[in-house]
Amino acid sequence: MLVVSDEKKELAKKSVLNLIQADLPFERRPFKKIAETVSLSEDEVIDIVKEYFERRIIRQICAIFDTRSLGYKSMLVAAKVKKEFEEECARIINTHPGVSHNYRRNHDFNLWFTIAVPPNSKIGLERTVKILEKISSADEMIMLPTIKLYKIGVVLDMTGEEDLTGEDKYKFYTEKERKVIGVEPEEIPAILALQENIMPEKQPFDFICDKYGFSFEELKKWFEKFKSEGKIRRYAAILYHKRAGYTYNVMAVWEVNGSDEYIDSIGMKFASFRSVSHCYRRPTYPSWPYSIFTMIHARDKEEADKIIEKMSNETGVKNFAGLVSTKEYKKVRLRYFTPDWEEWENKYKDIEV
Repeated sequence: MLVVSDEKKELAKKSVLNLIQADLPFERRPFKKIAETVSLSEDEVIDIVKEYFERRIIRQICAIFDTRSLGYKSMLVAAKVKKEFEEECARIINTHPGVSHNYRRNHDFNLWFTIAVPPNSKIGLERTVKILEKISSADEMIMLPTIKLYKIGVVLDMTGEEDLTGEDKYKFYTEKERKVIGVEPEEIPAILALQENIMPEKQPFDFICDKYGFSFEELKKWFEKFKSEGKIRRYAAILYHKRAGYTYNVMAVWEVNGSDEYIDSIGMKFASFRSVSHCYRRPTYPSWPYSIFTMIHARDKEEADKIIEKMSNETGVKNFAGLVSTKEYKKVRLRYFTPDWEEWENKYKDIEV
């Protein structure tokens, strides 16, 4: 009986992690709500979340904003860099405060980074990328902005009970949720507050409210407003994927040609897969024929290969490539409406491109 009890408790712990990845209730005592769902006490849930923080499985718990809905412009960029210049090139790229992810991948285009600029940027996104290309020793950079968003959002199954090649049972964010673009000045304090990490305690929002001068009711109203407008995708835990057991992540890119309707149908089919966290349509180039990008999270290469094979078989798309990151140069969450953007632009604004 004791073994069964231990197994049930372990499953409950993993279920907590699934739930808070999907959506943490924006309540004064959110962990109490989670506890009711998994038949544990509030204190037990708090202890579980503390343990996941201590083991560095949870990276942070905060509002996850949609960059574009806040008026920011962003894109993925692929850079072709000689091996001897790669480290220095990555370092220069990483100085831009809008670079949130930067990886080496196993391709001729060996550096891949995401970059954003704020709505009040004096340089603009494309010129920013051209400046980075000039100052970074890259041989070539191709700009890969989102043409269409089919899916963004990942809930890593921690229970081991879900079929990773199956369909996603969790609601995910698509372009349909974007209802308002841009922010008003009076919204910025609430955006700054909601970016803060909360800690596992009974009333975790008290610290943020005290720091930014909100009552909980005021902050909740802002959260609900931003959520209804599509500015916030969800309030949730973000994990360190590899420490959570998902050690093999691959960017599968697909050569899909045809009408917009056909490409969209393939994009939405890929988006429905449980293991796909991101799915976008992006532009193609003579040196880059792949129009649909999917990020796939798996526990090992064999599992990832099975997922990709099933995606190919179910759509008939046979021309694809799997790009694996071989080095992480940067991975952070964007901090919106902070002064470091302007500082970078003032430093580089006079460079001719």
